Amino acid sequence: MRIPKAASPTDRHAALVQNLGLAIADGRLAPNSILRLDELETQQNVSRSVVREAARVLSSKGMLESRRRFGTVIQPEEAWNLYDPEVIRWRLASSRRLEQLQSLNELRGAIEPQAARLAAGRVGWDAGSELVALAAKLWAAGQRGDEEEFLRLDVEFHSAVLRASGNAMFAQLTNLVTEVLTGRTQHGLTPHLPHHEALQLHVDVASAIQRGEAAAAHAAMSRIVEQSTEEMSQIWSSSHGAGNVPPAAPDQAVG
Repeated sequence: MRIPKAASPTDRHAALVQNLGLAIADGRLAPNSILRLDELETQQNVSRSVVREAARVLSSKGMLESRRRFGTVIQPEEAWNLYDPEVIRWRLASSRRLEQLQSLNELRGAIEPQAARLAAGRVGWDAGSELVALAAKLWAAGQRGDEEEFLRLDVEFHSAVLRASGNAMFAQLTNLVTEVLTGRTQHGLTPHLPHHEALQLHVDVASAIQRGEAAAAHAAMSRIVEQSTEEMSQIWSSSHGAGNVPPAAPDQAVG
């Protein structure tokens, strides 16, 4: 999609980064191929400075690399900063959406249960009570079918558990969890009404942390992540059939 001439320089830059990021994440710009920056100027209606700045941003994310005598080279996925929120969003918008969500959930399964276990041993009664209150609000939003409020509270709940772990590195994964929860909602991979078990499990996590029951907190959080993966696979299979892949984001072609 060509960038409108009327767009401001800031908007042109943001749009070009978005278009290129999506094209690389979806494989439409193939790994190890050369990105012709001069051609992008014409294709995308942007100036050389906008192209260079967009390339700099994507290079900082590991998606591009400038090589002497070769030019700007598209990097393979293993070189990308896969924890970068924009990279996560682009991968979720690609034809490998379900694979990306499953990968992220596997990471969640390794981190969040341990965060819940640590929180149970480190937070006091008052902080635990705040988590219980948050789980109650989450339950109410789920029962009402208020998807926007449920998502907001779900993000807040999981972020709070990561912070309550007392592990600063876990706490910095809140952006990753936010992108996972937001992405699966935006792409229709969540039930309209949360299952009763999922709501109860959030209460169980909060209650176990409040009581200092580390093993119970770990088990309940593990089940939350497992159920999330099961739901996504079931919803995708029922909507698209096993073996099919989601379409890439529309109107984002480059070149």
